[in-house]
Amino acid sequence: MSAAEVAVRADAALGEGPTWDAEAQRLVWVDILGSRVHTYAPASGRRTVMTTEQHVGAAKPRAGGGLVVNLRDGVGLYGPPGSGEAFRWLHREPVPGRRANDAAVAPDGSLWFGTMRYDEAPRGGTLSRITPDGAVRTVLDDVAVSNGTGWSPDGRLMYYIDSPTRRIDVFDVDADGLPYDRRQLAAVEDGFPDGLTVDAEGCVWVALWDGGAVHRYAPDGTLDRVIVLPVRRPTACAFGGPGLTDLYITTARTGLDAPHPLSGSVLVVPGAGKGLAQAPFAY
Repeated sequence: MSAAEVAVRADAALGEGPTWDAEAQRLVWVDILGSRVHTYAPASGRRTVMTTEQHVGAAKPRAGGGLVVNLRDGVGLYGPPGSGEAFRWLHREPVPGRRANDAAVAPDGSLWFGTMRYDEAPRGGTLSRITPDGAVRTVLDDVAVSNGTGWSPDGRLMYYIDSPTRRIDVFDVDADGLPYDRRQLAAVEDGFPDGLTVDAEGCVWVALWDGGAVHRYAPDGTLDRVIVLPVRRPTACAFGGPGLTDLYITTARTGLDAPHPLSGSVLVVPGAGKGLAQAPFAY
């Protein structure tokens, strides 16, 4: 299956983290190495770009407006446009040689944010959670490249990717929202699993870095759909649009000697499936 179109033509070094902002009816995504947060409203074509003071691994909508951002040295908050609310740190934990990477908001409104070393050293990264009351807890402290995180439609399963393992893992989730009983859902042979999203049927869509494709896995781990892309390094995917039926895919050009002209752009597969509404960060 190959039906990708261009949503946003761009030259992002490391486009990542597409997220549908239902309140504003727009896509939010980042260029990690460009230190930029982008938005795109499909209905109007309007685009915005905001520069951050550090490399930005992810940006997610906040309840009531504004954004929470996963930056090199920690997690920070921006207020709604025009609010006059200045940027402030919510959690600051600088570690030399380490930066932020992917993040996701759980059904309970907590933020799960990942880190990794710039050199991608094993055990150099973490996965942590900030609950709506601002409490921070490191859940995994032995990952290399913390990437895709998502939850099943009923919130009882959590999916997670540490890219160098070439695995998509699944956990059960306890009453406090914490994962346990980690096991493999699926293994990837072509490329490295990167960002993921879960659809309304409980299937897991995964972008394959150096694999030039997005895969969809059934809840039992069976590969049941492949979207072949013109670019070598898709990074993450998310459903968006009024009915959450369009699959948006971010891409990267970093590290490529001869990147495809669309590398760094945002692609879209209209009518790819039916996504799940994503909760905003409840802080």
